Amino acid sequence: MRWELSAEQLQRGAIVYVRQSTPHQVLHHRESQQQQYALEQLARDLGFQQVAVIDEDLGRSASGFAERSGFERLLTAVVAASVGAIFCVEASRLARNGREWHTLIELCGWTRTVIVDPASVYDPAVVNDRLLLGLKGTMSEFEWNLLRQRSSAAIRQKAQRGALQFALPVGYLWTLDGRIDKDPDERVQQAVEMVFAKMTELGSVRQVLLWFRRQGINLPRKNPGGGSILWTAPTYSALLNQFCNPLYGGAYAFGRTESQTRLREGRARKSTGHKKPQEQWTVLILDHHPGYISWEQYQRNQATMAANAHIKSQAQPKAGRGGQALLSGVLRCRRCGRMLYVCYRGSRSQAVRYRCQEAHRHPAATRCITVSGVCVDRVVSAEVLRAVGGNAVEAAVEAAERKRQQEREEQRAQELELEQARYQARLAERRYEQVDPEQRLVARELEARWEAAMRKVQALEERVRHSAESGRASAIPDKEILMSLAQDLPAVWNAPQTDAGLKQRIVRILIREVVVDVDEAKQEIVVLIHWAGGRHSELRVAKRAPGQHGRSTAIETIEVVRRMAGRFGDGEIAATLNRLRMRTGGGHGWNAQRVYMLRHQHGLPKQTDQTTASTLTLQQAVEQLGVSELTVRRLIERKVLPATQVVPCAPWEIPREALLFPAVQQAIASAGKRSRPSKHFGGDSGLLFSET
Repeated sequence: MRWELSAEQLQRGAIVYVRQSTPHQVLHHRESQQQQYALEQLARDLGFQQVAVIDEDLGRSASGFAERSGFERLLTAVVAASVGAIFCVEASRLARNGREWHTLIELCGWTRTVIVDPASVYDPAVVNDRLLLGLKGTMSEFEWNLLRQRSSAAIRQKAQRGALQFALPVGYLWTLDGRIDKDPDERVQQAVEMVFAKMTELGSVRQVLLWFRRQGINLPRKNPGGGSILWTAPTYSALLNQFCNPLYGGAYAFGRTESQTRLREGRARKSTGHKKPQEQWTVLILDHHPGYISWEQYQRNQATMAANAHIKSQAQPKAGRGGQALLSGVLRCRRCGRMLYVCYRGSRSQAVRYRCQEAHRHPAATRCITVSGVCVDRVVSAEVLRAVGGNAVEAAVEAAERKRQQEREEQRAQELELEQARYQARLAERRYEQVDPEQRLVARELEARWEAAMRKVQALEERVRHSAESGRASAIPDKEILMSLAQDLPAVWNAPQTDAGLKQRIVRILIREVVVDVDEAKQEIVVLIHWAGGRHSELRVAKRAPGQHGRSTAIETIEVVRRMAGRFGDGEIAATLNRLRMRTGGGHGWNAQRVYMLRHQHGLPKQTDQTTASTLTLQQAVEQLGVSELTVRRLIERKVLPATQVVPCAPWEIPREALLFPAVQQAIASAGKRSRPSKHFGGDSGLLFSET
């Protein structure tokens, strides 16, 4: 060990390397920092005129897994031979892994750079000094690993007893005797319980988030700086972390994540926070403390969220995610086994199609199936309604009870928020009254806070009042009304106002999966329903021909127009279609213009004079006979007067010569009608009527 330094080394200058491994040491162990910064004066006392301080690596470990820009700068200066000495408190603290430590020694030996600590000067170019530095580095690395091993073993041992304390999620706190207990704040407890109740009801983290956002209900979260609970609008990440935390299920869990080390760019990179499967957790103690939900409910929530995940290699049926497609995330292709995608088309994205995208992902793969969403949804909806029809009354009553419970929970949350706001207002009032009135700077600020608290109380009171009035205005029907409503379940299901997400959740409860294929020979869509109870149902629905779409006119309607075209006018055809309750492809009623467009599209003929000359309508026969319409209808019903209809509800067609039949004349005479000559039948018209 020598203190002599060459003139060349003194001319190069010195570097003081300052390092502490953890942020806790940086914040609370200031004496170590001051000791290291004092090495700058030691370097100047030894004759160095140029002294640089590198302290960029404060709070970073020297184990080799963390990126240390300061150490990289140090190596660069050594390689460039621009530094004559490196100062540090302990030579071994420059690095705690063999690769970096021996690399530094090797480079210092080549460039004749010495390493200086308060006790000695080490020259790596000298064999003895190099040997000593190597031993120090090995001992430092061993010491670091030994301390870490002891610390990890102590932490695991304490965690296995459930006594290791760590940051608890909102709704929990550590008691003085080291136990986990619920937060005594009643509002916090009620908010946490409401979150889990909504997860059970809605079955999706996103739907829970949207519900709280729509209702304007704030949720509690821990203040990062400590202190009181903060009430803010919920976020997706906060809700997801809450549902994934086993502490809410009454279980003490430790070691749910792990660190991973990977080699990137020739350096070991360590990352933390990687989740482990539940069976690999270090510690799991059930029934350790009071839970907001049961452990079974926690596991059901995990399974639900796993089923909701999309774009996974092992695709499974998904929960309802909204949208017009009833079976999104439930349909599976029978040919390739993959889940079908939902495609929305049209200006309002109302046209739904289910498509297998396997052929688009792999060009070599054969094209699978594409089916109409309207057809498949219709037949599956009919099966679902048939399955739940027997339990419709019970379902309606249960739905009413859930709605009442939901309204009570919302009202309770608002009342608790109002109660806390009133407390804050009273606290602000007491603080204002305690201040000296002459201290205007403080008094003005406290007065402003008091006024802000009072405004918040008034806003919350108005909100609670409005909520109560809305609840009375939208009273829930009683059991008898619900029972009568449940008998018309198809009408409620098909109503435009019915929530699509609710129908999707009902389908997910009843149906495990739907497998779809296309029978090309019969032009039919084959739908195989796998019910949740283990039963299976196979349905077949006609596949639309090329050119057909969701707004195409029904084949039955076109057939009616085809049979009436050429014999009746467009207005009469439209009236017949409306009486038959037939609609256009867009769901509208018929008029003459729409019938004309349909005839023109299909090349159907219009009404001709030849047809109208040979037959009479019901109204024309009434005018010719001079009797009431009821009389003519009775003659037709008794088959006295011959008449035909092309289709039901179409106008009657009565031959003109049928009015001259003796049976018709006798029936008119027996009806007691007044005789009058008809100008339509010439000189023989007097034979038609007998005298009254």
